[in-house]
Amino acid sequence: MTKQKFSVVIASALALVAQFAAAAVTSEEAKQLGASLTEFGAEKAGNKDGSIPAYTGGVEKVAGYDPKTSATYVDPFASDKPLYAIDAKNMTQYDSVLTEGTKALMKRHADFRIDVYPSRRSFRYAPWVLQNSVKNATTAKLSGAVEGDAIEGVDKGNLPFAGIPFPIPKNGYEVMWNNNLRFSAPVAHNVGAGWLIDSAGNVSDLPAVNEFFLHPWYEKTGKLRSMTFNAVFGLTSTMTSPPSSAGGHFLNYYGANAAEDGQRVWFYTPGQRRVRLAPEFAYDVPLAAYGGVIFWDEIYGFVGRMDRFDFKLVGKKEMLVPYNVFGITNTFLAKDFIGKKFVNPAAVRWEKHRVWVVDSIRKPNARHAYSRRTFYIDEDCWCITTSEAYDNAGNMWRVHHINNFPSYDTGGINVDAWSTYDLIKGNYFTVNTGHREPGNLIRHYESADGLPIKLTPQSVAAGGVR
Repeated sequence: MTKQKFSVVIASALALVAQFAAAAVTSEEAKQLGASLTEFGAEKAGNKDGSIPAYTGGVEKVAGYDPKTSATYVDPFASDKPLYAIDAKNMTQYDSVLTEGTKALMKRHADFRIDVYPSRRSFRYAPWVLQNSVKNATTAKLSGAVEGDAIEGVDKGNLPFAGIPFPIPKNGYEVMWNNNLRFSAPVAHNVGAGWLIDSAGNVSDLPAVNEFFLHPWYEKTGKLRSMTFNAVFGLTSTMTSPPSSAGGHFLNYYGANAAEDGQRVWFYTPGQRRVRLAPEFAYDVPLAAYGGVIFWDEIYGFVGRMDRFDFKLVGKKEMLVPYNVFGITNTFLAKDFIGKKFVNPAAVRWEKHRVWVVDSIRKPNARHAYSRRTFYIDEDCWCITTSEAYDNAGNMWRVHHINNFPSYDTGGINVDAWSTYDLIKGNYFTVNTGHREPGNLIRHYESADGLPIKLTPQSVAAGGVR
């Protein structure tokens, strides 16, 4: 390398470091946490007209729910009635608080509507997570050769503390990392089902699964982190139907450095009776287990590496989004919410919340089926509530509704259920939403101790039954 080229490389590296450093939160800014802002960075106060209330700590206990025996969560807001409904006829009146995806669905379907309920800031944090989030505010930073590739901090392993890494975000990548490290129960067990509804309204069952969703950083002892390659998020899932797919198993881990250990995926194939690494299960590779109707990097809203898009922070807005959705996730059966063109509006609760809007544009010369993606991330849970994706011609392609509900027994949020509308093909699908019969298991745990979870490729192979 010539001296001139070497100087250019050094200058570029220093510019990148300076860019990351410029985004740091000052100690003066951090004083807002616990004052005008919550420790996790949301505005404590309600909005001017009172449609968004002040944050008071979230929901902890709900009458009628026993974490040891209850098969599903009890809706703490079951007595709430819709304040108003919005459809194609009155949507212009609410234009400023509707996402572009919601508007597109209303324009496409004259009978599509959203029922808007009182806003409930139900999300609850554990005290130690709040403390860690405050510590992260002035110590966590983006790192890696590509912006958004990794995060660093002053906890063990030069990583952030187990909490929200950027409670006062400065750019879109930091907001997306907050979503990656959203506070959730260390282990969530779900016996899930899914359905694909084609453009003619015909319903097809998607594979049923017995799955565990993992957020190892929030297992307080650190034991689960050591067992899961220090993943910030994980999934271990066994397909239970149809018979041709039963026994197939996915083991996925996503880490704090997307370029190095950011994604580890293994797949067990019953016919071959072996576990293989599957690094190709990423980005815009269609997810075959769900009929190819979504890509690997859009499950749960977004997973994986961010290197193919520029993530721009548009700002924070008051918007109507799916929230506290106990209907489609816990109380409705599939027969009661699967419609020919969209999910029964009565099964989905919408509320006004302050959300961070992140607009991502595909980088020049990068490959991805989407040219643009927009995410709406709630200020309390730091979770994606809804998103939109566009094709190469700039047409809106897919609209995702993430049907969240608070894990009020353990604290945290459940965002493992979602619905996706394909505006080009005219179909939609919904997964981990509702069930074929009452009493489906959805349960959250503080640790993996005593649970039949396959956490390693070796345990997946040993558990193969076909």
